[in-house]
Amino acid sequence: MAQDLTEKELLKMELDQLKKEVKNERQMVSKTGKELKEYIESMAAEDPLLKGVPEDKNPFKEKGGCIIS
Repeated sequence: MAQDLTEKELLKMELDQLKKEVKNERQMVSKTGKELKEYIESMAAEDPLLKGVPEDKNPFKEKGGCIIS
């Protein structure tokens, strides 16, 4: 898609994107990193990737095998 656009159109798209980004409120990484770490640790008990999924609730469990006789 970008190959079909002229240089002027590409620059306009980039300018529009930068205008959107400049409106975003910035926060210090030291603050947001701490908040993110606390959130992750608080949700760890409910994370199925960490604690696993019970066999009876696993939607990807094999239903049956192939039997060749």
